[in-house]
Amino acid sequence: MSDNGPTPADPADEPADQPADEPADQPAEQPADPPARRPGRLGIGVVGAGRVGAVLGSALRAAGHAVVGVSGVSAASRERAEVMLPGIPLLEVPDVVERAELVLLAVPDDALPDLVGGLATTGAWQAGQLVAHTSGRYGWRVLQPAVSAGAIPLALHPAMTFTGTSLDLVRLTDCCFGVTAPGPVLPIAQALVVEMGAEPVVVEEELRPLYHAALAHGANHLVTLVAQALDLLRAAGVEPAGRVLGPLLSAALDNALRAGDAALTGPVARGDAGTVSAHVSAIGAAGLPGALETYRALARTTADRSLASGRLQPGAAEALLDVLGDTGPTP
Repeated sequence: MSDNGPTPADPADEPADQPADEPADQPAEQPADPPARRPGRLGIGVVGAGRVGAVLGSALRAAGHAVVGVSGVSAASRERAEVMLPGIPLLEVPDVVERAELVLLAVPDDALPDLVGGLATTGAWQAGQLVAHTSGRYGWRVLQPAVSAGAIPLALHPAMTFTGTSLDLVRLTDCCFGVTAPGPVLPIAQALVVEMGAEPVVVEEELRPLYHAALAHGANHLVTLVAQALDLLRAAGVEPAGRVLGPLLSAALDNALRAGDAALTGPVARGDAGTVSAHVSAIGAAGLPGALETYRALARTTADRSLASGRLQPGAAEALLDVLGDTGPTP
């Protein structure tokens, strides 16, 4: 990295374990135009070859855009760039920005403001240049230093978890992007998402943190919850735990997405305080760090929601909350 350019932080990802899909050969009698020469195609520079950047760069390349350069700091990101963006030069960040008509900033949320500001101080941003970031937390205003130099800001956040492999290219066709941009250029952001095969969903600038919190709460905490459930099943001598839990969780997720609170089943929804008390004692006895606290917190919230929706009577809710209190049954 040169001394006069900022150094972006790459996500701490594992290297890709699958090669990118090979592009289909074009019939000789119907040659395809080179991407950079086709109407409306852009020269795209990818800053940050983490799981997200490498995949989105590959998706935009498949849509006919020309990826002109990619940056990567860690060995994993460089390996990923070679797999997902074969033949694309690995460059320092200022060189990527200099070459690109559209700069895709795929760096961690906390690194984004300093990266944008640092590039502005070196005069890297160009008037008329499109600058898009993939952060869920921020809207387009985090790109203000680039906007002050005449760049056009876009916020494109894929609501999906990434592996950094070609598997993600298939998943893109079934996911949504949270899109935020100034009104006149919002159609550009939406069109880029559609070109990647996904669906754009407009999120207002001031609501981006809430939007991102909802996704993190649902997806990241789901992983923690499932991992704890797997640990408890194994402690109960159940193997393979994933085979037992998988169909139940798939059905519960599908029902919850369709019906919300109405999909709830189980002892809390029934007001079965005796069963919940037995759960608390058994989980406590298993001695798995954090599992009892998670169970109590989620069961209390479930009881509150069931009470508010009229599914649980006040007396039953009170008995449940007594059992679930911090002074409730323990081993």
